[in-house]
Amino acid sequence: MVVLLKKNAPQQQLDSLTAWLQSMGITPHISVGSQQTIVGLVGDTSKVDMDVIRAMEIVEDVKRIQEPFKNANRKFHPEDTVIEVGGARIGGGNFCVMAGPCSVESEEQIVAVAKAVKHSGAQVLRGGAFKPRTSPYAFQGLQGDGIKLLLLAKQETGLPIVSEIMDASHIPLFEDVDIIQVGARNMQNFTLLKELGKLRKPVLLKRGLANTLQELLMSAEYIMAGGNEQVILCERGIRTFETYTRNTLDLSAIPVLHSLSHLPVIIDPSHATGQSKLVPPMALASAAAGADGLIIEVHNDPAHALCDGPQSLTPENFDTLMQKVGGILPYAFR
Repeated sequence: MVVLLKKNAPQQQLDSLTAWLQSMGITPHISVGSQQTIVGLVGDTSKVDMDVIRAMEIVEDVKRIQEPFKNANRKFHPEDTVIEVGGARIGGGNFCVMAGPCSVESEEQIVAVAKAVKHSGAQVLRGGAFKPRTSPYAFQGLQGDGIKLLLLAKQETGLPIVSEIMDASHIPLFEDVDIIQVGARNMQNFTLLKELGKLRKPVLLKRGLANTLQELLMSAEYIMAGGNEQVILCERGIRTFETYTRNTLDLSAIPVLHSLSHLPVIIDPSHATGQSKLVPPMALASAAAGADGLIIEVHNDPAHALCDGPQSLTPENFDTLMQKVGGILPYAFR
């Protein structure tokens, strides 16, 4: 349920409304927009009499929300959420590119790639320290040492960093990581999501391998219900019957998520396609469709990468792509 307030509603009357709602076990979520203030009601609203609220002097209208997600719902929060991290702005018409290797392999590698992607215009450095792999015999990442190398690259370049977390017990290791990524395999790890909800740090939430958009938004809701409203949604391709590409990139997720939610939406064309030659066209298509950013894998020697080399761009190819993205953005769908 959402309550639309009249313009210039007296604060005293708003305080009385919120106190009354809280007395019934309802959590009011107040969103102040440029045109209107909205009070979203989170909890069991079945016992709330809409007519009583509608009769209040400061209330313009009351509407019931059918979707199960509340905090992530655009009806609760009409204005786009903008997340600021290390000088980068994500959402609200800003376009942010995150780039770097799938896995952190060495100091030389991560620092070299960080400098290259920053030169090309990337605003955030991505790098995997903990790697969830299908095979238990595959490279699992440098883990804690990988985080240390990412922080070294951050110090060298000034770029904020994003890296994937695997387990709630690893949270202390991510204290200085700017954005915590929840990978596709952990999208419905509700215990982890609840713990991340206790933080006041941006979380990049990837869509699961075969999850619906509503399930993605419900996972975001788990984080936001804990008080952390800094959630970035990421479409990274879903599993279909098609086998030519690693996954199938759902570009329609961009306008659909923007219509349903106020949260930023970024695209991962690397994992979506699994082939470096397909990353540029899908990245450009994502930008044209109105994505708030991209997260792209870049490696200085893809042929010898320890993880996902076939889908990684070289720094030179990434630089070319960034120039093309700049040409697309003025015509992007908004």
